[in-house]
Amino acid sequence: MKVITFFLVGLAVHLVFFASIFDIYFTSPLVHGMTPHAVELPPPASRLVLVVADGLRADSLYTLHPDGSSRAPYLRGVMEQRGTWGVSHTRVPTESRPGHVALIAGFYEDVSAVAKGWKENPVEFDSVFNESRHTWCWGSPDILPMFAKGASGDHVYTHTYPAQEEDFASTDASRLDTWVFEEVKAFFQSAESNSSLKSSLLEDQNVFFLHLLGIDTNGHAHRPMSQEYKENIGLVDAGVEKLVSMVEDFYGHDGRTAYVFTSDHGMTNWGSHGAGHPSETLTPLVAWGAGVQNAKRVTEPQPYSDGYLQDWHLEHLRRVDVNQADIAPLMASLIGVSFPLNSVGVLPLQYLNNSDQFKAQSMYTNAIQILEKFKVKMAQKKETTLPFLFTPYKPLTESKQDEFTEQATRLFQLEKFDEAISLCRSLISHALEGLVYYHTYDRFFLGCSVVLGFVGWTSYVVLVILKTHASLRRPPGHTHTIQGHTLVRLCVCVVVIITTFLLLQRSPVTYYIYTLLPVPVWYCVLKEFETFTDLIRSAPTLPLCKCLGYFLLVTFGIELLVVSFFHRAVLTVGLVVLSAWPLMSGLYGRAKFGTVSWFLGCLCLAVFPLMPVVGREPDVNMVSCAGVLTLFTSACYLWSSRQRTLLRRGDTQQFVSQMVHVAVCAYIPTLTHSSLQQKRGLPLLNQIISWTTLGSSILVPLMSSTRMFHRLLSIFLSLTATYLLLSTGSEALFPPVLSWLMYVWINIEQEAMLSQGVSGRQELSTIDFSENIDITKVRQLKLDDIRRSYFFVFFIITAFFGTGNIASINSFDPASVYCFLTVFNPFIMGGLMMWKVLIPFIIVMCTFETIQVATQLSSRSLFLIVLVISDLMALHFFFLVQDYGSWLDIGTSISHYVIVMSMTIFLMVLSLLTHVLTSCRLTLWNTRKMHYR
Repeated sequence: MKVITFFLVGLAVHLVFFASIFDIYFTSPLVHGMTPHAVELPPPASRLVLVVADGLRADSLYTLHPDGSSRAPYLRGVMEQRGTWGVSHTRVPTESRPGHVALIAGFYEDVSAVAKGWKENPVEFDSVFNESRHTWCWGSPDILPMFAKGASGDHVYTHTYPAQEEDFASTDASRLDTWVFEEVKAFFQSAESNSSLKSSLLEDQNVFFLHLLGIDTNGHAHRPMSQEYKENIGLVDAGVEKLVSMVEDFYGHDGRTAYVFTSDHGMTNWGSHGAGHPSETLTPLVAWGAGVQNAKRVTEPQPYSDGYLQDWHLEHLRRVDVNQADIAPLMASLIGVSFPLNSVGVLPLQYLNNSDQFKAQSMYTNAIQILEKFKVKMAQKKETTLPFLFTPYKPLTESKQDEFTEQATRLFQLEKFDEAISLCRSLISHALEGLVYYHTYDRFFLGCSVVLGFVGWTSYVVLVILKTHASLRRPPGHTHTIQGHTLVRLCVCVVVIITTFLLLQRSPVTYYIYTLLPVPVWYCVLKEFETFTDLIRSAPTLPLCKCLGYFLLVTFGIELLVVSFFHRAVLTVGLVVLSAWPLMSGLYGRAKFGTVSWFLGCLCLAVFPLMPVVGREPDVNMVSCAGVLTLFTSACYLWSSRQRTLLRRGDTQQFVSQMVHVAVCAYIPTLTHSSLQQKRGLPLLNQIISWTTLGSSILVPLMSSTRMFHRLLSIFLSLTATYLLLSTGSEALFPPVLSWLMYVWINIEQEAMLSQGVSGRQELSTIDFSENIDITKVRQLKLDDIRRSYFFVFFIITAFFGTGNIASINSFDPASVYCFLTVFNPFIMGGLMMWKVLIPFIIVMCTFETIQVATQLSSRSLFLIVLVISDLMALHFFFLVQDYGSWLDIGTSISHYVIVMSMTIFLMVLSLLTHVLTSCRLTLWNTRKMHYR
């Protein structure tokens, strides 16, 4: 197979592997075709007021001041006198969109749907707002439109402020909440003189939704422990008090208004959210008004062992915790609208203040609503599965469903409401388990197909390495192989059988891809099977002990890399072990200075994985120190190079200008941080310099000398300048330390090459990669090249996780992008953070390409070993996904799988481009030489 064809096929295979994890684990849980169900009895409330304080932690609301006073006195009074309170437990990802979907629609949106759209619905779903008669919303333009779009009719009205108001550098982000309260006040005042609006307001089943973003914005900008965050809570509390008074006055204190106050997610101490820390998943819930149970004082211990009751001094008040999706059926029950069709929430009866009959009827409606969803899901799966292969969910077969309905009807007739409630809870539990059962029905089948393809592809790559790069000597006349025609017929038969099976089951198109992909892959493996026999015949001539030792070391190394994804400190252990490599390999005698530099570089880099993942307080002085360190290391590089090769005047001028630019970029974060602290906003000059630096970081290195060392230094200076602008603390020290270790690595690999008898070491400052690199004049692979490939993968993983702020992309500190923008924009901010992630990655990548040239090995040769290592890691994570039971553990393993596959795909694209460009350059160079001759 030609090189370009191999890369293209490999890229297509890995794209399929990458997409498969989303198709298998991140498919939408939504189904359609259910019948709406509402409680038949009169509801206790005519209207509902929902207040969501975005980013409010449970402890931030419930914890008292040291003097015993509350920062939210009104809501505290509600909890103690006339309402019910508890903790709402959210799910990962703890972001605004999935949090609000769970609150208002009652289901947990899949991650892929979150990624497809922020403001609009990637899939249509029902919600309490859609089921209401009218819903009026005030708040953020990022949240409200997704509940208006797709709603049946035009009864959901949104009022939003401009997106530019969501500024983290704002003088006072609480003004966003003030805007909402003022708009609501103006709305009710205008209703007094607007008869049509007033008549709509006086109807029942109305919802008023207030989305308050100030707390979240202040938390991101100043941290949840800041005075701004705490004062914003007091502002919201006062605003809620005035809101309740205004609503009650408008409706004449008719006692028909229900109030729910909660949050979509919490926030870590360092001002981020998205992961599963308790500070992110525990949010407050306070409900009061019509149909809500009054505060109940208790004397006996409550069934909560987390210690929060004592910390909040609320052990005397009954606490009722719920899952976030349970709030949707609670709101629907209070105002008598149909339960959202896709809701998986369970009605929390302890919040209701009504008759036993109403509670039982509400619970029955909740159970029927979820059962309807279960029936549709079961019917869909039954239609797409052959009858003799279909395995129903046994605890809830059709006969048991009928039995439940009959038993519930009988209990209602006998007025045994407690037993009816217990029966409904049991049905809901089984129905929810059944939904998961049918939602994951094909997961094992698809997973096996992907694993089969994975193993086949990895086996094929190993065969290619053995055949084309390992110098295996094939005995003459050896023809023992599987006949080509027989193999083709076998593969065609397998394809026909699989295709027929999928057609009969009416499977989606993606199923064909996942199940048919292993066939051509294994065809290529079996076609090259003789290479394995050649290896067996050559075994007596191989250093078996050394091969076995390398195999054990690589196996251990891959396991170490896999564990490092879960425990970053393992990278520190790995770096400490790597620091002893020159001593153990006998290179100390040949390169004493390089050995010492390698040892110190590994130990310095080993410090970074021990730093917190996130949560460091901004320390822009460290950014300035990183700038000084960058200038110092760059000067050392230039001095070292000049000792061997004189710099051209143009190169000197470019490096000096780049170093001056680095010094400016090291100082920009200090100026920006000072301006934001004084609440003067982001200086325009700083913003211009930052964006100009970002754009030039890609173009400037292309203008540098084509000598390898000079190009490497130019890339390092350009990327580090951007990295400094995206840094807030000690992570800014990571690129200069990493680049120093990479520089030492290149030099030691050259010494290692000489120690193995490969002659012709050439100084990097004299290698002109645009002229004299011939990819056809390369040596065969050696066992030492496995180590080089493993080092590369190890340093790539260290580049991803070493800085301590990349382990969770959705938990990054927004302060990292304040030199570029302060107005909330998730896509631009996410793009900037992804570029920050890639900068250390690119440094390692360029180093590895340099080592390939310095060790006279083709890029394809080493890349094939890298491909095997990364694929084995990805396969390991795929198996971990199968083993884990909890959603959080599965999500963690999937995110790690995605990272490894993204890294592999990126490497494949880069290697393909490198091969094409090198081939073109070689062709032009040969043509030029022939022309001169």
